[in-house]
Amino acid sequence: MLKEYRICMPMTVEEYHIGQLYMIARHSAEQSDDKGEGVETIVNEPCEDPKYGKGQYAEKRIHLTSKLPSWIRSYMPRFIYVTEKSWNFYPYTITEYTCSIIPKFCVKIWTRYENNNGSNNNVHAGTCPGETATIDFIDIATDEVRPHQYKEDEDPCKFRSVKTGRGPLSSGWRDQAGPIMCSYKLVQVSFPVFGLQTRVEDFVHKEVRNINVLSHRQAFVWMDEWHGWTMSDVRAYEARMQETTNLKIRQALKSQVSGEYEMELDDEGNVVKELSSSRSSSSVSTPSTGRATTPSGGATTPVSADAAPKQGSYFSSFFKLS
Repeated sequence: MLKEYRICMPMTVEEYHIGQLYMIARHSAEQSDDKGEGVETIVNEPCEDPKYGKGQYAEKRIHLTSKLPSWIRSYMPRFIYVTEKSWNFYPYTITEYTCSIIPKFCVKIWTRYENNNGSNNNVHAGTCPGETATIDFIDIATDEVRPHQYKEDEDPCKFRSVKTGRGPLSSGWRDQAGPIMCSYKLVQVSFPVFGLQTRVEDFVHKEVRNINVLSHRQAFVWMDEWHGWTMSDVRAYEARMQETTNLKIRQALKSQVSGEYEMELDDEGNVVKELSSSRSSSSVSTPSTGRATTPSGGATTPVSADAAPKQGSYFSSFFKLS
């Protein structure tokens, strides 16, 4: 199932580069809890691709068992995470989501950022030959988040930036004067399982849309926190938030898994010794963290030792938005 989401923001592509990194780091931290659910960063390092050039590669685990509906949880083990791999060649990014215990499940997202109001109809031409994408405009001013996610201070219709004077937004804001950019997200959801395909693919697209509404609203209303930052500033912030979030998730998982399954885990949350499990060890997935290949098929290549924070041994929020 293929859809193209177009999300406009009252800022430039250059500004959004900083705002997006800030939003992802903060949003992921806020969505992570002491029960072991949230976004754990495995790798975050420079990479180089023969086609796209220099960029940033990240691999994350999205721990999300309780966020799944009951009809999906009934098929799942106690602990489950989705692996996110992303290649950020801004203003172009590629993101892939997979799950080791559901080999047929895959979500791929190709994103292009442009300084316009969503009027370009040829951004992803040729990306998925033979498939036709449904176009879905997301409006951060009029599209609502779910009731439990709503916060008055995160409402674009009530926010005014002190630093830039932008906002509050109202209906039709995309056609008004001022800086505007658009995220063109081509999302391909694949779950070719008879009897479940349509239901699962519809569910994933609903979640993708919801998290994009929420996260892009946050990127705008948090503008005064990140506006004026340099890339070094936001990378340092990202590293601090990832370290804190990883520690919270790993400590919770270590406590839960060791207690329930009588397994010994290392500091990165991987099973190193099964003592005497009371349930099948398949309930806990042990990932491979080898170096990933780039979108063009080559091995990722670090650019410099200090170009970006290195994380020891990954939501977006849920289906983070890259």
